[in-house]
Amino acid sequence: MEHVSNSVSLVELKKRSLIPQTWEAQVRAIGISEYKEAALSLAQAFATDELAQYILDTDDMVGYDDETKWRLHVDIFNYIVAAHCYNGIVTTIGPDYEAVALWMRPGQEMDDWLTVVRSGMWRLYYQLSAEGRKRYYNELLPVLHNTKVETMGDRDNETYYLVYLGTKPSGQRRGYARKLIEDFAAKADSEGRAIYLESSSERNNAYYKKFGFEPKKDIYLGADSKSPVRLTIMVREPQKLPNSIPIKLNPRSKMM
Repeated sequence: MEHVSNSVSLVELKKRSLIPQTWEAQVRAIGISEYKEAALSLAQAFATDELAQYILDTDDMVGYDDETKWRLHVDIFNYIVAAHCYNGIVTTIGPDYEAVALWMRPGQEMDDWLTVVRSGMWRLYYQLSAEGRKRYYNELLPVLHNTKVETMGDRDNETYYLVYLGTKPSGQRRGYARKLIEDFAAKADSEGRAIYLESSSERNNAYYKKFGFEPKKDIYLGADSKSPVRLTIMVREPQKLPNSIPIKLNPRSKMM
């Protein structure tokens, strides 16, 4: 047995982690097998969001305790993330899904019956209170749909839609959200497409402006209530790629 003197300083080797090192710095798209982890991250990111609270803090849910509302809040994101896994794009970054973005491709929706059934979204109608259902199905969804059509006009079916972007508290101030935006913006730019979003806070408006998003209009939910929720509609127009080199086709090549 080898004897090691106490006077010798031992260097502790860094243990290898099974978490892929690339997850820390690289954006990746995830599938349905990871939807719950991504949903929990978004639920944490939007725990204090005014829009999320508007759906749950209704007069007929006054008797519900905080834990019940939290579970319903998580369920909502479970359904939404699952729907995007099936019929959209979900990107994330960080070793523990610190930041997550939900995207809809041009011309796609997540409310077709098959996606609603597969994602479990159909359950939400029965989980919300009567007033919650009214706010979600009769107010929120129609307003968001109509506003997007009005704002983008003929380009509505040619535009990418950033439905949600959130960073949970433990992952903030590490540049994760920036990487998610820049990664997808590069894709949109290469295709010459705009990106559309709704922002639910003034602070986020200033942040999105850094990436080329421009405010178009404000819309309000619960205009007759004591605390109406304001959403700012923002659009990022496609930008020219820096130092782009024109691609020359071989004269002999044929269009397929």
